[in-house]
Amino acid sequence: MDKNVALLLAPGFEEAEAIITLDILSRLGVQITTLACQPYREVNSYHHVKVVADELLEANRDRLFDAVIVPGGPDGSKNLAANAAVIDFIRRHDEAGRLVCPICSAAARVLAPQGLLRGRRYVSSGTSSEGVTDGVYVNASVVKDGNLLSGQDLGAAFDFAFAIAFILTGDADSATEQAEHISHKLKVDFAKL
Repeated sequence: MDKNVALLLAPGFEEAEAIITLDILSRLGVQITTLACQPYREVNSYHHVKVVADELLEANRDRLFDAVIVPGGPDGSKNLAANAAVIDFIRRHDEAGRLVCPICSAAARVLAPQGLLRGRRYVSSGTSSEGVTDGVYVNASVVKDGNLLSGQDLGAAFDFAFAIAFILTGDADSATEQAEHISHKLKVDFAKL
């Protein structure tokens, strides 16, 4: 059965976190739908790269995906956190037990203020976790707690993507083979996810 993932794109999103994750998941057969979290599909990234999303979040508000990926970026996280439709979309997926995957500052700046960490262990970038009382910060590349899988920062994007792919497909051999193919030494232990 094909797995479907929503990748949320708000103005200022960290393009490398989004594109690396999209690339790895696509290589491993996971269907990705990029969703623009604004009224039009062209989204300007953190470094002003224009990306055209597949669809609008607004047109997919009632759809349930197998996972939701939430990239960071200072402005991207701020814009996601300020968007009630984004918060509702993430909350619905979390309540349905679907995989919720923030990377970089997204866990601390998008999920935590809305009570969406729910006391779970998470990782976030730099000092973004300071003052967060909703979850338990863990200093690691990738952290999984229930249906929450968080990635530390851009440097963890490959491990983050491979961890999501493994959880969705259950295929450690293919994930490891792809990691070796792109000369990436996995730091995440699939057996511990």
